[in-house]
Amino acid sequence: MKKKQIWIAAACAIVCIGGLAAGMIFAQKKKHADGEEMAYVMSISSMNQMSGIQRLAGVVESQKTLDIQKDGEREVKEVFVKAGDEVDVGTKLFTYDTTTTETELQQAQLDLERAAGNMENLKAQIAQLQKEKKKASSDEQLSYTTQIQTAEMDLKKSEYERKAKEVEMNQLKSKIDNATVTSEMKGVVKAVNNGQNSQEMSMYSGSGQAFITILATGEYRVKGKVNEQNASLVVEGARAIIRSRVDENLIWHGTYTAVDTKNPNNSNSNMMYGMSSEDASQTTSTSYPFYVELDASDGLLLGQHVYIEQDNGMQEREEGIWLDEAFLTDLEKNPYVWAETEKGTLEKRVVVVGTYDENMMQYKIENGLEESDYVAYPQEFLKEGMKTTHDPAEGMTQQDAPEALPEEGEGLPEEEMLPEDAEALPEEDALPEEEVQPEEGGETGI
Repeated sequence: MKKKQIWIAAACAIVCIGGLAAGMIFAQKKKHADGEEMAYVMSISSMNQMSGIQRLAGVVESQKTLDIQKDGEREVKEVFVKAGDEVDVGTKLFTYDTTTTETELQQAQLDLERAAGNMENLKAQIAQLQKEKKKASSDEQLSYTTQIQTAEMDLKKSEYERKAKEVEMNQLKSKIDNATVTSEMKGVVKAVNNGQNSQEMSMYSGSGQAFITILATGEYRVKGKVNEQNASLVVEGARAIIRSRVDENLIWHGTYTAVDTKNPNNSNSNMMYGMSSEDASQTTSTSYPFYVELDASDGLLLGQHVYIEQDNGMQEREEGIWLDEAFLTDLEKNPYVWAETEKGTLEKRVVVVGTYDENMMQYKIENGLEESDYVAYPQEFLKEGMKTTHDPAEGMTQQDAPEALPEEGEGLPEEEMLPEDAEALPEEDALPEEEVQPEEGGETGI
């Protein structure tokens, strides 16, 4: 489990670093239209949202599901429940039409009686033949023996048919007696697949092949779906937070299962991820289900729609303003930040720092900053009184882009200047005189 926690912490750190990198890029020196230098500042509130938390839509469903299949050779006479109905053990779900079965039972009864009559006749016939055989001459004995054996074979055949009819009658009686199907557990009807009148509780139910599906009430889990782009958000064994859509502060905790890539589902992505047609265009994509196994499900309702998000420990830390440590200067002695004043200029603002979050690399600011404040990433060119901008693109020109090149009138530092004769080798790299080779046919220099 420690490895998983470390992984989550590392992921959060990467997101945080990414945010800082963006700040560093935009914190470069800008110039206003009039040539005045400006500093890009970022809002505290936006940086507090850099936790990288992304939410997925989910729905509460039962840990246990009961699928009731329909006999394909029988007709359903009446269905007593519909999707969303609560049922208990013994609640009637549907009943079969027994008209044909009752007719078959009557025919089987007649066949059974006929078989019993044939057996009695054969038994009488065998008895009579045995009597006559005793009185018959030796020449007639073989004929009687053959007739008796044939009658006995017919008797065994009739006895087999009688037993088969008894089994058939018992099956037909059982069909009639059990024509009404009842629930075997307490729960809620999830779906009724009754031909064209198929009903389901929600879009998350799935089509399924069962005639009636019942979700047990009691212990719940949360089902969500991801696609190829956001499947990486779900890590098997990682911790998850389930958040109420109605009350942001109402949460439950659980653990992610693996994404079920073997059972893809093609459906409208806007509906799957809680997006309305006003927010995004209607598209069809492939999604894959996953589950969050809950630590406890008290307070959740079956079919309730919730949010699923990664648990990176943010819930456990203190409330307040948290700032990335890279924005703080002189942490050991007198911590301060480059903050924007009400006049739109920079100032060094002393702050009081508190708890340090190693996972997020942030300090809690006890005093000195508000959520509405803006700060700049520390750079050497920053100075108090410099004008600020909230637009990272403001004042950017082609002259500003190559930041490493000197401005007009400025020279390269001496240590970076090229030698006058760029092609000349340094003295230490020159070939020694004794290694100089004479040209062929030329003077040797001696």
